[in-house]
Amino acid sequence: MTQYGELPTFANAGRDEPSSPTNVAVESAILPLWRQRLRIFLQNKLAIASVIYLAAIVLFCFFGPLLWHTNQTNQAQALFQTQNAPPSLHHFLGTDNSGYDELGRIMFGGEYSMSLGMLAGFITIVVGTIYGMVSGYLGGAIDATLMRLLDALLSIPLIFLLLTLITIFPRTAASLIIIIGSIGWFANARIIRSDALVIKELEYTQAARAMGAGGWHIIRRHVFPNSVSNIVTVASFAVADAILFLTTLGYLGLGIPSPATDWGTMLNNAAQQQPFYWWQVYPLAAIFILVIVAITYIGEALRDAFEVRLLER
Repeated sequence: MTQYGELPTFANAGRDEPSSPTNVAVESAILPLWRQRLRIFLQNKLAIASVIYLAAIVLFCFFGPLLWHTNQTNQAQALFQTQNAPPSLHHFLGTDNSGYDELGRIMFGGEYSMSLGMLAGFITIVVGTIYGMVSGYLGGAIDATLMRLLDALLSIPLIFLLLTLITIFPRTAASLIIIIGSIGWFANARIIRSDALVIKELEYTQAARAMGAGGWHIIRRHVFPNSVSNIVTVASFAVADAILFLTTLGYLGLGIPSPATDWGTMLNNAAQQQPFYWWQVYPLAAIFILVIVAITYIGEALRDAFEVRLLER
C-alpha cells in the first residue's frame, strides 16, 4: 500500500541499469565501411547469383578452350568439316555454316565480346568521370559550354553515331574499343557532374579551398573519393552497354572481321541461315542475354552497397 499523495513505485522504474561489457562491446563495435558494403551486397541474392554466373562465363570463355580443343582460326580447315551439323558427341552444339565447332565458337567469340566490352567500358567511365568532374567543379561559363556540347552530342541517336564512326574508321579490335568507349560516356558525365556540383559546396571542400588548396587537389582528394559510389555503379552499367553496342554492331554485320568473331556476328550468321538451325541461335542468345542481365543486377547491388543511408556510422 502507498501513502496518500505518493506515487506507486515499480522495480527498476526510472533506473538505468548498467549494460554488461558484452552489450557495450557489441554496440560500440561498428563494422568497417567495406564490411558493411560487402554485407549489403551479399544480402542481394540475385547479385550473388549474377556474380557466380558471370565468373562461370569468364572461365568458360577464357579457359574453356584449354579443355575443349577446336579450330577457330583456320577457315580452310573448317570447310573440310560438316557444315550446319546438328549436336553430337563430337560437336556438343553442332557446327555453324563455315564448319566451325559451335561450342568452341561461342568461347572464341566470348573472349572478344567480353574483353572489348570491358576495355570500352573502362574508357567510357574514365572519360565521363573526368569530363563530369571538371565541368561540375569549375562551373560558370565553362560548365555551361561543356553541358551545351554534351546536350548536342546526346541529341544524336547513339546507334547512328556508332554506325557513322564505324564506317569511317577500319574495323579492328582497337578501333572498336575506341569508338564504343568514345560515345558511351555522355550520360555518365551528367551523373558525375551532379556529384561534383554538390560536393564542391560542402563544408570540408570550402575549408580546403580557404586553406589554399588548388582545384586539382580538391578534385583529387575530396570530389573524386566522395563520388566513388556513383562511379562504381555507373562503371558496371558502362560495361554492359559496351558489350551490347559491340553485339549490335556484330549483328548488323559491322563487327570484328573473320576469322575473329563476336557474339553479334555469330547471331547474324545464324539468322541468315535457311532453314533455321536452333543450336546456332538459342544457346548463344541465352548466354548473351543472361550476361547483360547479370551485369545489371551487379550494378544495382553495388548502388545499394554504396548507399550512405544503409551504412552505420
